[in-house]
Amino acid sequence: MNSERLLERFLRYVRIDTTAVDDAGRYPSSPGQLELGKLLADELRAIGAADVVHTDHGIVLASIPASVGRECPTVALCAHLDTSPETTGKDVRPQVIRRYPGGDIELPGAADRVIRVAENPELDDLIGATLITTDGTTLLGGDDKAGVAVIMETAQWLLEHPELPHGRLRICFTCDEEIGRGVDHVDLGELAADVCYTLDGQGADELDVETFSADMAVVTFRGVNIHPAIAKDRMVNALRVAGDFLSRLPRELSPEMTDERDGFVHPYVIEGGVAKVTVKVLLRDFDTARLDDHAAVVRRAAAGAVAEWPGASVDVDVRHQYRNMADGLVKEPRATALAEAAMQLAGGTPRQTIIRGGTDGSRLTELGLPTPNISTGQHTLHSPLEWACLDEMLHAGEVVKHLCALWSDEPIRG
Repeated sequence: MNSERLLERFLRYVRIDTTAVDDAGRYPSSPGQLELGKLLADELRAIGAADVVHTDHGIVLASIPASVGRECPTVALCAHLDTSPETTGKDVRPQVIRRYPGGDIELPGAADRVIRVAENPELDDLIGATLITTDGTTLLGGDDKAGVAVIMETAQWLLEHPELPHGRLRICFTCDEEIGRGVDHVDLGELAADVCYTLDGQGADELDVETFSADMAVVTFRGVNIHPAIAKDRMVNALRVAGDFLSRLPRELSPEMTDERDGFVHPYVIEGGVAKVTVKVLLRDFDTARLDDHAAVVRRAAAGAVAEWPGASVDVDVRHQYRNMADGLVKEPRATALAEAAMQLAGGTPRQTIIRGGTDGSRLTELGLPTPNISTGQHTLHSPLEWACLDEMLHAGEVVKHLCALWSDEPIRG
């Protein structure tokens, strides 16, 4: 595949600010996502893709016609256009390091920020590779513009090489994945795929087959506000009630105290004042049934806090977010088996992995479209220390090329 063209695509995409904005009240949540979506739709038309659509909600859909003459499953490739709100994606100035010599990497825009081998030991395996970093003042946006670039380059390569076997492919670029709304406006009937792969992961040859199951508890405390000069025996401070509640949440269930397959209860936003305070709490577990247990922990802590503050009240609203993709992937075992085979054909060693988070694939699988996740050379995500590896992105494209051939029952030879 064309490494320079892939690099040029990636650099072009990361320079567009597509930072997701939580609570923006619109979809997509930022105008840059529409800008990038329009660019991609235009590029898809220019390379000869069919059925190109850029919807009012910013979703980009397109088809790559089959190169084989028989019926075979339709494979969809999915990536998201937005970047994390945790670090700004405005005015990204990428640094390209060709033939990486090894050692720590200094970032030109921030002398105090260094990508250190001690914190990124995988760098030792990438000496001689092409790396892309930030200048240290923004994130890079490899999550998920690496996936976007890989899909676009693979699509063009397949169109340029009709001798490569594959069935009909569908391309889907979503918005606002980073704030949990990636597939809110994806019509599965319009997508019309039998299986899907998100390209949105770290390193190379990782196949994400499990994610957290997720709910969110919105805990609203109400107190009684009155001027503090006359507050004795009359004021009920909702902030103090919320503080009591937070102190009752078990520390051993916090993200700071859990790893691997442990679930957690994570208060992450608190807003309000004396009269009313809202606390948002993430509930996460690989075992979906345990979400009810985590919700019970929150309710007990809330009830206990209110009992200590007469006159206060509380409402706990538990909202469904997404479910472990493993629950749905068992219904289509070929989705993971063929991905592993494709990684081997591309010269890699596949590793099944789990995500302590969620992806568009979590939602798509829950909705009935099996969607595991394939890695695309991303590293140190959501951070000014973020970097990506072009060689791993190229490898991801080779994996997809073989994967599409395997779904057509005609492996690529040679």
